[in-house]
Amino acid sequence: MKNTPSTQDKGQISKLRNSILYELKYSLGVTLSTASSSDIFSALALVVRRSQTDDYFLTRERHHQARKKRIYYISMEFLIGQSLRNNLINQGLMETAKVALESLGVDFEVIVKSEEDAALGNGGLGRLAACFIDSMATLDIAGSGHGIKYEYGLFHQQIQDGQQVEKPDDWHSAHSPWLIEHQSQAMIIPLYGRIVEVEDQQGNYNPMWMDWKIIIGVPHDYLVSGYNNHTVNSLRLYSACASDSFDIHIFNHGDYLNAVNQKIASENISKVLYPSDEVLAGKELRLTQEYFLVACTLRDVMHDFFLLSNDLNQLPEFVAIQLNDTHPALAIVELMRILVDEHTVDWDIAWDLTQRVCAYTNHTLMPEALEKWSVKLFELLLPRHLQIIYEINRRFLLEIHRWRPERADLLASMSLIEETPEKKVRMAYLAIIGSHKVNGVAKLHSELIKSNLVPDFYHLMPEKFTNQTNGVTPRRWIQQANPRLSAFLDCHVGQEWVTDLTLLTKLKSLANERDVIAELAEIKKFNKIKLSQIITRQQGIIINPEAMFDCQIKRIHEYKRQLLNILYVINLYLKILNGRGAVSPKVHIFSGKAAPGYAMAKLIIQLINQVALKVNNDPRVNEQLKVVFLEDYKVSLAENIIPAADLSEQISTAGTEASGTSNMKLAMNGALTIGTLDGANIEIRDAVGHENFYVFGLSAEQIAEKRAKGRSSYDEYLSNTELKETVDSLISGVFHADKALFSPIFHMLVSHGDHYFHLADFDSYCHAQYQALTDYSDTYSWHKRALNTISGMGEFSSDRTIRGYSKDIWGEDNFK
Repeated sequence: MKNTPSTQDKGQISKLRNSILYELKYSLGVTLSTASSSDIFSALALVVRRSQTDDYFLTRERHHQARKKRIYYISMEFLIGQSLRNNLINQGLMETAKVALESLGVDFEVIVKSEEDAALGNGGLGRLAACFIDSMATLDIAGSGHGIKYEYGLFHQQIQDGQQVEKPDDWHSAHSPWLIEHQSQAMIIPLYGRIVEVEDQQGNYNPMWMDWKIIIGVPHDYLVSGYNNHTVNSLRLYSACASDSFDIHIFNHGDYLNAVNQKIASENISKVLYPSDEVLAGKELRLTQEYFLVACTLRDVMHDFFLLSNDLNQLPEFVAIQLNDTHPALAIVELMRILVDEHTVDWDIAWDLTQRVCAYTNHTLMPEALEKWSVKLFELLLPRHLQIIYEINRRFLLEIHRWRPERADLLASMSLIEETPEKKVRMAYLAIIGSHKVNGVAKLHSELIKSNLVPDFYHLMPEKFTNQTNGVTPRRWIQQANPRLSAFLDCHVGQEWVTDLTLLTKLKSLANERDVIAELAEIKKFNKIKLSQIITRQQGIIINPEAMFDCQIKRIHEYKRQLLNILYVINLYLKILNGRGAVSPKVHIFSGKAAPGYAMAKLIIQLINQVALKVNNDPRVNEQLKVVFLEDYKVSLAENIIPAADLSEQISTAGTEASGTSNMKLAMNGALTIGTLDGANIEIRDAVGHENFYVFGLSAEQIAEKRAKGRSSYDEYLSNTELKETVDSLISGVFHADKALFSPIFHMLVSHGDHYFHLADFDSYCHAQYQALTDYSDTYSWHKRALNTISGMGEFSSDRTIRGYSKDIWGEDNFK
């Protein structure tokens, strides 16, 4: 029975209802009878934004009066997803909004689904940034995210004939109701130009950066509400526009089209998320994006600082800049330029201030993934910054020589400039020496940074290196994504878990209560039925919700090993055909996007879809095995998959995944994990209990040892009959009439060394899968273990992570 709203509630409902009608009429120019779902969404969003705006100004003033240090979190990616439901939850307006819309004859769920995902990120890096700004607001930290307002986010993925096809993602950035444009705060950003060698009045070298091309950065604020605390911070997104409508000099010479193209080129900077860098133009645009972001951010930093102090020596007291990976590393150089060139600060003082302000988060263990930019490109695009980098490097090499004078080789291996085969700037090295702290994002990752990735830097400056294991926001990934589980937790551990996830440990005392386990099982079943319906609508495949849902949802990459997963599916399919198959019905669910230029990843997607086509249409396995690839993976789709998962696939080659965050989201929602000892998997296994984690595969140390000794993947292929049968099916015509289609995968595994150890880990993986499927047949025991898994996930809230950054890196630990 529904509770009757109180008089106060009725007043709030009526007020919200009238506000929605007001926005429809006066902001959008429609009436309720003519409004589309998108119109009603925009009207409700504008109402919510008004409430946020009031709290935002109060928050800024409160933080200013308290003279709080301000955190600037700079990231090229923010994978926000949909915002309406999240903002309603954090503002405490969810139930009021539902009833208000109901009184207007409008279905709340239809309105929520009409919002486009803001896909301003490629994957985990961007979603992590979104979780972090949520936690900063919830903890009442004076902070802001800083990114680019891409007109087109990550591409829409369509699957056509089993293949990924990329379509533009115009996420309605031009008229998003969440974004507040600030034309009056537009800032001038110089690019290109030349250096004029001059001296100042005292005879000191004083280079002048001249003849720039000017880009205008226009800030847009996306307001970020803390949970139930009236703190509202901002995510500031910058768009680029040309300094004038046209370059008049070009226009006056009669070249109208060239003048228009110059304007278009300027505005391309914020057009597309991560353009291809396979050609020079792509590289130039990408480096331009990175500088544009940090230059805009640093102008905001200095503006905010001078509102508090005119003494630049106090900069580290009021400013902390967190570099989310190497993409914003130019912030170090831009801050040095501002201090030295614009404020005539002595170099040594400026360098000390810069290091004390900046901190760097590393997100990759693969050297080939660390950014390096051509010196020639720097010279063209940022000539003054290249000078500063060379001076930073000159002084750093002197420091190395003083440290280890007998190791001349270190001067080349640790230099910021890679000399061969082409001179390049090593951005990770710049980020390390220009920061006071360098953190990894899981305990194993942080240790491997020190021992494998940059050991010489660690030995030179060990005090800089630290760890902050990633976390995810429980507001988005439990409360919003899984409302039934959220209500379950409210009932059994109290509502405070939303901001103190360690309270989940209270569930341990309920592990032997059959009614509690049955309640949890019903929640999982409801979520599985919901996902099954989505699969049926999208693909016409009928899914048995009683089957195990085995889910791997993440960017498609060889090191993440979706290929190992589908090889196991092939092996299971062949076993079922031979009468040696599954114990319980099983559904393998994949979702993720491959980078448009990554041919092998796209071929793996095609293989998954071809296997799905074969398996799903074979009546001999119909009741036991299904394979699904859900297209266009994004935050809103993840919110439907994660609550429904029984088994979480975290199977990257040990030593390659920095942390992972889907592992956390899935475990929080009651999925047991099958995984390698990689990234944060190790900490999750220790937290939830080894009995709730299906570990398999070689360790990072064993992988490194095998790489050092050399190995033959061909010998591994021959050594296991089942493995050979499975791999041979790739070129036998079983899954596609063109036997050569998947031969690149076959040869990558067998002839080209299998760099990510699919074959070496195959047998161990199959055994772990068999054990998980066997265990799943004991429904009560499985859900009891799911409860224990949830109870152990308290340490994986992004609130805990941000507390760690604040205390250990930013020097701020005063929380509400």
